[in-house]
Amino acid sequence: VQLQASGGGLVQAGGSLRLSCAPSGFTLDYYGIGWFRQAPGKEREGVSCISVSGYNTYYADSVKGRFAISRDNAENTVYLEMNSLRPEDTAVYYCAAAPRDTYYSGAYSCRSADFDVWGRGTQVTVSS
Repeated sequence: VQLQASGGGLVQAGGSLRLSCAPSGFTLDYYGIGWFRQAPGKEREGVSCISVSGYNTYYADSVKGRFAISRDNAENTVYLEMNSLRPEDTAVYYCAAAPRDTYYSGAYSCRSADFDVWGRGTQVTVSS
């Protein structure tokens, strides 16, 4: 089983991209999905996650109000709509699947350690 992230590319600051995450060998219906990114020389960080039901979402402070995560179980795909992109958003973006939702202190969590299935990333480059 694996995941495939796509939709990355080169865009100017202020532009938009939509990333897609599609599975191979399983359906996303019973998984929470997360988007993570890693820039050169930096640690991987959680960008946005969506729960199994789609009811709960998480956004990193740096992307709140600019990014939107959504899931379309009929299409077996999770999307990450990225608007008002900034050069600091430049990174390789990965999607990952978790077989259950995790909560810490009552809040829906987006920790990479809770995600079991990972796919190859897609490069997002934002030029200034």
